[in-house]
Amino acid sequence: MQSDLANIHGMCEDYRAGASIDLEHDKADLNKKVGCPLLALWAQPGAMANLYDVLSIWRERGTDVTGQGMPGGHNMQEGAPAEVLAALQAFLNG
Repeated sequence: MQSDLANIHGMCEDYRAGASIDLEHDKADLNKKVGCPLLALWAQPGAMANLYDVLSIWRERGTDVTGQGMPGGHNMQEGAPAEVLAALQAFLNG
């Protein structure tokens, strides 16, 4: 598997935001529901699938939520790029 440094940098920035500013944004928006369609993708098997009902949690936050567990491990866009792309294309082409 080949890693792109820009991809790794983006992932690190996502983790950084998730431990800082995202928490403030989430608190401010906790009582609002997202009205546009949402696609939730998570590693299957993985921690999210083992610990949570991912779709149920996202359905508490959005009005139109779909999703599925994906192969490829924690960094599924690198581990299973064709499958992730297919799920995104199906979602976007609705």
